[in-house]
Amino acid sequence: MEIPVYTVDAFTNLAFKGNPAAVCPLSHELPDDMYQNIATEMNLSETAFIIKLNSKDDFSSGARFRLRWFTPTTEVRLCGHATLASAAVLFNIKQNVNPTVVFETHSGELSVRKQGESLVMNFPLNKPTPMALNEFNDIVKVAVGDHPVQEICLCGTTKKLMVRLADNCDRSVLTSLKPDTAALLRVDTGSRVRGVIVTIIGAPNNQPGYDFYSRNFCPWYGVPEDPVTGSAHTVLAGYWSEKLGKKKMLAYQCSKRGGELELELRDDGRLNIGGLAVIVMQGTLTV
Repeated sequence: MEIPVYTVDAFTNLAFKGNPAAVCPLSHELPDDMYQNIATEMNLSETAFIIKLNSKDDFSSGARFRLRWFTPTTEVRLCGHATLASAAVLFNIKQNVNPTVVFETHSGELSVRKQGESLVMNFPLNKPTPMALNEFNDIVKVAVGDHPVQEICLCGTTKKLMVRLADNCDRSVLTSLKPDTAALLRVDTGSRVRGVIVTIIGAPNNQPGYDFYSRNFCPWYGVPEDPVTGSAHTVLAGYWSEKLGKKKMLAYQCSKRGGELELELRDDGRLNIGGLAVIVMQGTLTV
């Protein structure tokens, strides 16, 4: 069996930046172990599978598809950059004629529309709840060391723990963090936390005007650091919107690859996440 595969760098306009995802358009479902084997072979933070809903669908004219995401070790319920990458394949490679495509996923329906050069995703908003620092002191210590912490919040839906560093910590503090992956897994097996987001306030008055910065660590999913993470921003957006009093924000994830996200809280309680994507490779898997 031959399966087309594309590597797409999401949340960037430059090759080898942003977050790479593998995307496989499929005419039908595969066994779950095959999805996982392919994702393990691709060895990227996520591999996305776009699946036709019926045999009459066409990747160029269809407006609805199923979408599933797998890390090298497990299936996940929500992934932003691989959704953006999947839409880029449909619009830019398959030349899909619809202005908007809808994906049926484990997190419900997710739509992606074209807006100029950007792609804008309609995602759930997962607001976190403030927590006492001593409840997660062990995890926070591993993640940020002795750097001062202003606040921590937990998103019960995603099990992402958000750690906000004090405002006197600049971007260099964030980029210098090197949390011990094995230590994170020792202090929490995944029962309370499945990801750690570290964030600081941005500098919106300086060009290009980022409202906040972040990094995202998720070894519980087999990904020590996810370079640019849409799902993490479903948590960050609600938090920073309240703190900054803004519905539209520009965010930057400070991984080594780095990437930019345009965020807008919607009136219906959901979140628009916009970004660019670059297709860097296409080929065929033979399985």
